[in-house]
Amino acid sequence: MSRTARARQETRQEIARFLSIEPVQVAELDLGEEGQGVLRPGPGSPPVTSGAVFALVRREGRPVGTVLGHVPEGADPTEVLAGLARELPRGAPPEPLPGPPSTSVVVATRERAGQLARALDSLLAQDHPDFEIVVVDNAPVTHETRELVERKYGERVRYVCEPVPGLAIAHNRGLAAVRGEVVAFTDDDVVADPRWLTELTAPFAADPRLGCATGLILPARLRTPAQVLLESHGGFAKGFAPRTYDPERPPSDEPLFPFTAGRFGSGANMAFRTSALRAVDGFDPATGAGTRARGGDDLYGFVRVLAEGHRLRYTPRALVWHHHRETWRDLETQAYGYGAGLTAYLTAILVNRPALLPAFLARLPRGLAHARALTAVRDAEGASGAGVPGEHDARTHPWPRRLSRLQRRGMLYGPVGYLRARRALRTVGLGAR
Repeated sequence: MSRTARARQETRQEIARFLSIEPVQVAELDLGEEGQGVLRPGPGSPPVTSGAVFALVRREGRPVGTVLGHVPEGADPTEVLAGLARELPRGAPPEPLPGPPSTSVVVATRERAGQLARALDSLLAQDHPDFEIVVVDNAPVTHETRELVERKYGERVRYVCEPVPGLAIAHNRGLAAVRGEVVAFTDDDVVADPRWLTELTAPFAADPRLGCATGLILPARLRTPAQVLLESHGGFAKGFAPRTYDPERPPSDEPLFPFTAGRFGSGANMAFRTSALRAVDGFDPATGAGTRARGGDDLYGFVRVLAEGHRLRYTPRALVWHHHRETWRDLETQAYGYGAGLTAYLTAILVNRPALLPAFLARLPRGLAHARALTAVRDAEGASGAGVPGEHDARTHPWPRRLSRLQRRGMLYGPVGYLRARRALRTVGLGAR
């Protein structure tokens, strides 16, 4: 059998295993002082019944961990999940939050009015005392988004149109329009927890050196094999321990700091001090979804702000629920895009901040080893690695070789894609950063 034939057969087998993955219910469990739980379905989910359940555990409303359990037929889901949740460490009591600064929320979107409405409804329910919402309609082909904002949300949401496609370009358009001391970014496919914005932005009032904050991202649904597979291998979450990254005190457990920006958070849940982000000219417009670079705009923003001496804070109490992509084809696109975005953002950093080149070269050998580990085929249960989210990363489903190969191909393409994106920007009169 030829190499090509073997690869095709292997891919067919992987897809067959992928299609056998069963759905998982999503829920929230609020534990009281006595360990009694109040169980609610996750956003947009039906009531919990028997079967596999992924549950966010809260104490006094605060996210403290997740559990992955199986509810037997006829059993009480609350009792089963509360029994698992009581095993989670209680953690230190939270420090009181200062009043959050004035904030602007930017949501970039393109022809997804139904999802956008769901996201905006959750954003308008925030308990933050002083915020605005700006929707950036990126390269629209219809008037659907504008009509939705004007018809349903009126003066509560500002509408801005950015005709040039690209997520970073849309975010920069929003950055230019905002009025808040802090600017938060989220996606049109999330549902924000009511305290998301307060928890994400209050740290800026407590720390004048804070330039960026990120938060917790959990799956809104685990209905399809693609959604379950992605979350089985960590999803977008970064755990439940708050952490501050300080360029003046590089973390000893992050030898590639600050170039492993993916560890800091993701673009669906991030905020910047507006003046700090504007001082570095925002995001590189040649990065991000919608460009030939495929991604990396959020990672670029994290590193640029850190490189200017600002701190970055990860706070798991700032929660959004993300609607993961649903199909095998989506996972293929996502794997390739993640690989391309990673090396594209690194290229952008070195092009725009060449003073970082010596530090990058010093970390290159370890970086290559990290890249190999990042794109390795990950086995099923028993694989090593940090347990995220909520230390439940059991990896009951192996990560397919097909997706690992696509991620590596994307990494090889990323620098080329970035340079092509820069060239394309010049044709529309926009220069890269």
